[in-house]
Amino acid sequence: MLRSRETQGGVLLMRNEQPGRTYNVLFLCTGNSARSIMAEAILNRIGKGKFAAHSAGSHPTGTVNPHALALLKRLNFPADGARSKSWDEFARPGAPELDFVFTVCDNAANEVCPVWPGQPMTAHWGVPDPAAVEGDDATVERAFRDAFLTLQRRIELFTNLPVRSLDRLSLTARLNEIGKA
Repeated sequence: MLRSRETQGGVLLMRNEQPGRTYNVLFLCTGNSARSIMAEAILNRIGKGKFAAHSAGSHPTGTVNPHALALLKRLNFPADGARSKSWDEFARPGAPELDFVFTVCDNAANEVCPVWPGQPMTAHWGVPDPAAVEGDDATVERAFRDAFLTLQRRIELFTNLPVRSLDRLSLTARLNEIGKA
């Protein structure tokens, strides 16, 4: 069992490189009401068994955006238990040890993040905020659908990475590339 700071042959490796282990992923946004909630639901479905997704916000709104919930339900993604929560929950003792942390909005990317135990890999995957879109129902729904599709495409790319065979430097580069996709 290797820890995140251990090396093998001079290459920095991920922690606990064991076949079949589940990687913990945290999606961050300021309010934790839409983009990070959708990303959590997407990864928990398409990465099931390989990844366990969580979401949080630096300044959580306390409620999940109803448009995000409606879209998830319409697409048959589990939304039960979705809640807006602080990133502090994941910096406490007893929280899941994180392997990856992705910011999905520009505000969270520019904020000073907590020091995460285990030194997870981080990347910024900014997505325009659908909750900030004003207009008729069709315009707002289109903004949420667009954000969902962007997140889904990036998460599909992420879940197909050979995480166990890439060194940290190569994996970091790939994660950053995905954020631009």
